[in-house]
Amino acid sequence: MDIEEEIRSLQLDSSEDNNGVVNPEAAKLEQIEESDKMDVVKEISAPEDIEGPEDAEGDKKRHLNVVFIGHVDAGKSTTGGQILFLSGQVDDRTIQKYEKEAKDKSRESWYMAYIMDTNEEERVKGKTVEVGRAHFETETTRFTILDAPGHKSYVPNMISGASQADIGVLVISARKGEFETGYERGGQTREHVQLAKTLGVSKLLVVVNKMDDPTVNWSKERYDEIESKMIPFLRSSGYNVKKDVHFLPLSGLVGLNMKTRVDKSLCSWWNGPCLFEALDAIEVPFRDPKGPFRMPIIDKFKDMGTVVMGKVESGSVREGDSLLVMPNKAQVKVFAVYCDENKVKLAGPGENVRVRLSGIEEEDIISGFVLSSIAKPIPAVYEFVAQLQILELLDNAIFTAGYKAVLHIHSIVEECEIIELLQQIDPKTKKPMKKKVLFVKNGAVVVCRIQVNNLICIEKFSDFPQLGRFTLRTEGKTVAMGKVTDLNSASST
Repeated sequence: MDIEEEIRSLQLDSSEDNNGVVNPEAAKLEQIEESDKMDVVKEISAPEDIEGPEDAEGDKKRHLNVVFIGHVDAGKSTTGGQILFLSGQVDDRTIQKYEKEAKDKSRESWYMAYIMDTNEEERVKGKTVEVGRAHFETETTRFTILDAPGHKSYVPNMISGASQADIGVLVISARKGEFETGYERGGQTREHVQLAKTLGVSKLLVVVNKMDDPTVNWSKERYDEIESKMIPFLRSSGYNVKKDVHFLPLSGLVGLNMKTRVDKSLCSWWNGPCLFEALDAIEVPFRDPKGPFRMPIIDKFKDMGTVVMGKVESGSVREGDSLLVMPNKAQVKVFAVYCDENKVKLAGPGENVRVRLSGIEEEDIISGFVLSSIAKPIPAVYEFVAQLQILELLDNAIFTAGYKAVLHIHSIVEECEIIELLQQIDPKTKKPMKKKVLFVKNGAVVVCRIQVNNLICIEKFSDFPQLGRFTLRTEGKTVAMGKVTDLNSASST
């Protein structure tokens, strides 16, 4: 397919809402291959000096990152695509083209997912591989959608998506048999929820999708059954179900109960909000724009200098700032800051930004490094103390000193080893047990010392929750989640 033609057909009338472009120079757009990135590619028609949300008087909309998570085939990409269509990000002509393409591949019901799944491998298999990203707006909020892969082989990609998100939309298929497959042991619904909580997705919208399916037909009994099975599990994953979780039924394929409430003639029992209303109503925790600057780097590329991408977790960044790239302590100067596709003077916490730097080469940066303030740089350590919740160890494994796993913390992926178990926590009293602990099994909460081979930049959970919570995975399975309680100052630099 001709990529230039696709770009033209995706171009918006409005200049304010350009989507995630892989490379900002329009001249380079021709070279972008479809399989390169999953971002919806658009040319930039916005003027260079559009001001960011913090500077512009007119645009006081808050910004939220939403990650779509759930089992493979629950309908995450389709729901994400439908949102973009309903909010006017994609025109009818493009949809018709996708419909024809999907039909040619004998996959009629996948056409909405093509908006999010832009590379050929994803379209042929019908599976999301990378984390797609796109933007849309409601009356009060600018949203960035992160469409995470549901397949278990791509959980590390899902982790990188969820670590940038403020709220999660857990998509569950109501179709007979599909909910059960996703939820039972080995299904991704459970693992995704646990990961989302650990990665700091504090609010969850549970959308029961495919309600229009012939096996469901907007049945209240089926919806209630799914809700009653999910609530105890969400509670055990650490969510406060009354405050932080909302359930709602919808159909991603035909777009019902999304932008407007579902018609009473179809679904007489639903009196709650539609998806857009529910997203607008979510309150998110305060982040300090005046705190020390922290931005974990998730990607980097060369483009008239070195450009790094990430989400601002604390503090603000503006043109002309001097910052440190940690842990290698390289002092850099900020040339330019881009939010979505607009050049901005200032970007605050929660924004996904691209920052052009001078003073460092692109090859000297790896994802997991953190852009941080010079006055109060982020600590870099080889070992740390953490409180861990053991979820499910691999068959017959016991958790003891010497246990090796892969550590995922913000954008870091690093091999680690448990050096010492310090104490076990009683789950009832939440207090340490007296007896010395040599090993623990599934379900235990334990305080231990963890060591990594390379310097990593992390914070105590009590100081920066986003940079102090992590998961441990072994052989493609999440075995534990935890929070950093103490940094070993002896190994700090």
